[in-house]
Amino acid sequence: MTPAPSRVVVRAPGKINLSLGVGAVDAHGYHALATVFQAVDLYETVTASRADTLSLEMTSSVPGELPLDGSNLALRAAELMREEFSLTEGAALHIDKQVPIAGGMGGGSADAAAALVALDRLWGLGLGGEGLRRLGARLGADVPFAMLGHTALGRGNGGDLTTVLTHGEWTWLLAIPGGHLSTPQVFRTFDEIVRTTGRRPAEQPEVDERQLQALSGGNIELLAETLENDLQVAAFALHPGLEPVVETAERLGAPAALVSGSGPTVAVLVEDEAQARSIAAGLMRDSLVDSCLVVRGSAPGASVLVEE
Repeated sequence: MTPAPSRVVVRAPGKINLSLGVGAVDAHGYHALATVFQAVDLYETVTASRADTLSLEMTSSVPGELPLDGSNLALRAAELMREEFSLTEGAALHIDKQVPIAGGMGGGSADAAAALVALDRLWGLGLGGEGLRRLGARLGADVPFAMLGHTALGRGNGGDLTTVLTHGEWTWLLAIPGGHLSTPQVFRTFDEIVRTTGRRPAEQPEVDERQLQALSGGNIELLAETLENDLQVAAFALHPGLEPVVETAERLGAPAALVSGSGPTVAVLVEDEAQARSIAAGLMRDSLVDSCLVVRGSAPGASVLVEE
């Protein structure tokens, strides 16, 4: 019998939403969603070590603060796992952050996903991918995707996932403006805009089939035509600096740009790294963003780096 490890290191990716259709609200207060997630090669790395109690520390290469108390998604993941399986084990958790904080890129969800995978190994539960994704879905719709990675279609509240095949390489410029946006506030503003305009959201929104064709065929022009985010108008209303970023990126030659998820990170689709650097220089020159990152799309999901 293999002895239980004393330390497990897992990394999980951040994500962007290539499309996000927001539908009607269900009886539990959740919006029906149809989204295409794409994981990018910015990672959250979680180390879980044996300990008598649960604790959490963090180092970060991105600006902003995250709570290290019970509201943190990694700690919530650990508590959920202990409660679900009646465990008393502890763990010392450490997060190394690369994903922008409160940027609409699922960094907290990646923390939760990595923590669940690491603790599954550390505590010898052997839940497997499907069991871990089911558990993760209880923490948020983005958590199962951070485990799965690559590119996927999300339905329901976003956690019902189907892998999307992609061809070729996808390069993105992440334009990061100052400030943060609260996801619940963005959804509330979206609801207010819908009420004001008298529009009835679909009971169950659908993803544009052309987007799936663009991804499978490696067609950047078609993908550019199909990038869509129903929350973008709400993000623009809450953060006036966002619309100029999207408009300027496209004026500088980007095939397309959109707010990722609830924002405020703007995902700029680019032809290659050289174009990304050129557009980044223009956005920085005009003082429209605090920083820019060039990333590759369809990165792998949560993976164990060390188990010892």
